[in-house]
Amino acid sequence: MNCYISSVNGLFVLDKPSGMTSHDVVGRLRRITGEKSIGHLGTLDPMATGVLPLVLGKYTRLAQYFSSAEKSYTGAIRFGFATDTYDAEGEPAGDRTQPQLTLHSIREAAMRFRGEMQQMPPPFSAKKIAGTPAYKLARAGKPVELKPATVVIDSFEITGLDGHEACFAMKISAGGYVRSVAHELGQVLGCGAHLSSLRRTHAGVFSLNEARTLDELQPLAGNLAALEQMSVHPRTLLPHMPSVTADMQTIGRMRNGMQANLPEFTSAPQVKVFAGQRQLFAIASRVAGTLFQPVVVMG
Repeated sequence: MNCYISSVNGLFVLDKPSGMTSHDVVGRLRRITGEKSIGHLGTLDPMATGVLPLVLGKYTRLAQYFSSAEKSYTGAIRFGFATDTYDAEGEPAGDRTQPQLTLHSIREAAMRFRGEMQQMPPPFSAKKIAGTPAYKLARAGKPVELKPATVVIDSFEITGLDGHEACFAMKISAGGYVRSVAHELGQVLGCGAHLSSLRRTHAGVFSLNEARTLDELQPLAGNLAALEQMSVHPRTLLPHMPSVTADMQTIGRMRNGMQANLPEFTSAPQVKVFAGQRQLFAIASRVAGTLFQPVVVMG
């Protein structure tokens, strides 16, 4: 029997379509699930598609554990002119050129963008300046004074060249902007460039292989059991933390913020505590031996 639900707890991995902001995706998922408390784990620009993990209900309390997740992308960079947003949705900035580039020359220039570096965020970004998102200041024509941030680019491979457009694959640390890499690559090559397409293939441990689309979820609106099957199984979340099932007495102690002994014999500093097969109850930190202190309680 299908009945309308007012609350869903879990983590969903969505394949975001182009043309929607991450906020738009959150709004659509709210209407599908009836859950008001939803957060996304890493913004995707409207033009971009791909992996967008979202936490719902009590799982929003876990967002802190995903904030440093590395991201992987594929996409394309268009050479010949820069844009004010550093991507194809912006207005051309500077002179247009007819670059005479080779795959070899682009690959050589791309080698500069590997490892740890200082990166300037795009002026049209969600970075806040005195509490105001930079893109709001940029749209209003006001000065945008951003500071460079340290990012790590594990890999940046130029995989092909078709005319003035190069395809690439990149793995970059949390908080890094692929748009900025495209823009700066154009500066290095002296011809201007911008990001023409982008698809996120991985966000931490989450990949396109497990991603669902909003169109897949829409017919399940109000069906709690079916929606739960579309969410990531909680025992696979945060794989560096062992899973342990606690009895009701232990659950009661931890619900009141008290330390408790758990049947967990590894040396892991933190564990996931379950009250059943799928009911993630808490994240607990080891005090000593098998004694644990709850640090995030979901129940």
